[in-house]
Amino acid sequence: MEIFDAIVLGIIQGLTEFLPVSSSGHLELGKAILGDNSIPEESLMVTVVLHFATALSTIVVFRKDIAEIFRGLFQFKWNAETEFSLKIIISMIPGVLLGLFFERELELIFGGSILIVGYMLLITALLLWLADKAKNTDKPVSYSNAFVIGIAQVIAFLPGISRSGATIATSVLLGNDKAKAARFSFLMVVPLILGKIAKDLLSGEITDTTMQITPLIAGFIAAFIAGFAACTWMIQLVKNSKLSYFAIYCFIVGLLAIGFEYSQHV
Repeated sequence: MEIFDAIVLGIIQGLTEFLPVSSSGHLELGKAILGDNSIPEESLMVTVVLHFATALSTIVVFRKDIAEIFRGLFQFKWNAETEFSLKIIISMIPGVLLGLFFERELELIFGGSILIVGYMLLITALLLWLADKAKNTDKPVSYSNAFVIGIAQVIAFLPGISRSGATIATSVLLGNDKAKAARFSFLMVVPLILGKIAKDLLSGEITDTTMQITPLIAGFIAAFIAGFAACTWMIQLVKNSKLSYFAIYCFIVGLLAIGFEYSQHV
């Protein structure tokens, strides 16, 4: 992969991570448009590195919230921060199980057809449209909600299913407050991504690749900067704007992806 391609993919990842439009789906579309012919393992590595960059930008943006959570935890007593942390852990269970037992299948999916991305974007559009019709409440995320949202996050590992879209939409459809749903959605993914990076580093998956390190660094920096800007600017948009706008966008891009794939076989 060339440095320019890595930067473009990094910008795509950074801008789409915090909007319910599927960053993984846009990454796969970007790779196809750029003519990337990476093997599944290398494709997954690029995806994980860029996701790590946006996870880091999430930590920076939510640094006050995260610091407050840690302060509450170190009080070693049952409080709001301990309760929130437990809900985050519960939401991680489905994703951890997927990573432990279905990692090879996940790698193959990330090297899959653009046709899959297109159809999954249509599903994302439907989820967002349904969530847009739900009434807003002041209900916080419950423990059972956290587990169901975790399942939604697992489904969102499919390229084209928006992680933030699936988790926020699921939370809203469960009757939770949209602002609380967005905050929970953005924070719940950070431990999983950091855990995935740590696992790959310890197993040697990343260091054994023949891919040059410079494009990865360029993509990482681009994704972090774009992610920081998008998260800072877009989080209020995600919480306050109508999800139907994003549903329309995903529907259009999904149709374009399907048309693009079929055009390659004509």
